[in-house]
Amino acid sequence: MVAQRSEYMIRLATIADSKALTRLSLASKAYWKYPKEYFEIWKNELTISQDYIHSNDVFVYEINNSIIGYYSIVNLEKDVEISGISLGKGIWLEHMFIDPQYIGKGIGTKLFSHLREWCIQTKINKVGILADPNAKGFYKKMGCIYMREYPSTIEGRTTPFLKFHVE
Repeated sequence: MVAQRSEYMIRLATIADSKALTRLSLASKAYWKYPKEYFEIWKNELTISQDYIHSNDVFVYEINNSIIGYYSIVNLEKDVEISGISLGKGIWLEHMFIDPQYIGKGIGTKLFSHLREWCIQTKINKVGILADPNAKGFYKKMGCIYMREYPSTIEGRTTPFLKFHVE
């Protein structure tokens, strides 16, 4: 028996991907065994609507035509305040989620490499990241610089703020 090679690609999301990306966001976040009540608070930020895809750069990672990961970039035209946090004008990595069965298999590294190349092509030299605390080590491994903690949308919890300087 010959082993089949998995074919993968990274492509721009389409509005038809919105429900699959929302399911993936929730499943990936659930991997970390957060309490159910957190998901009520995160419901809106983990919902990837058709408008969100239309308004932002969202890239999906597919293996054999199945979406198993994605990331999204938001361009803040001006400083904004969200949940008591002031986010500076510029490019932000808003989401990067991987299907739980693929976590730790190099998909995040491939997505981050794609992000780096996208930044180079679009002449972006700096990306802000508010990461899940469980992902802080991953982003540091990718070359991001830890800046400080920000208050989370979950009371009593913080979120690491990192910067990625594109080289």
